Amino acid sequence: MKSTRFDDFLEEQLRDPEVREEYEALQPEHTVIQAMINARISAGMTQKELSEKTGIAQGDISKLEHGNANPSLRTLQRLAKGMGMVLKLEFLPETNTKARA
Repeated sequence: MKSTRFDDFLEEQLRDPEVREEYEALQPEHTVIQAMINARISAGMTQKELSEKTGIAQGDISKLEHGNANPSLRTLQRLAKGMGMVLKLEFLPETNTKARA
């Protein structure tokens, strides 16, 4: 896969340990957002259709998908049910070798 200018920029920025630490701290949030978007698309639904199915305002779904709001577990469950899916959360061991406090 050919890298994009953004990929090159990101790679360069991540060489800075402070930037990398902040970027990695945001990864769980980005993962949830991308999972919500992927699930909705996989279900073949628009935000409006998902809104109608769940009773969650389309504007609120948009905010969640753009990272401008933090969903509760209950909201994630409602979204999953509205897409005919179940929500699955996992706790995994850390993979970094930093000393833990």
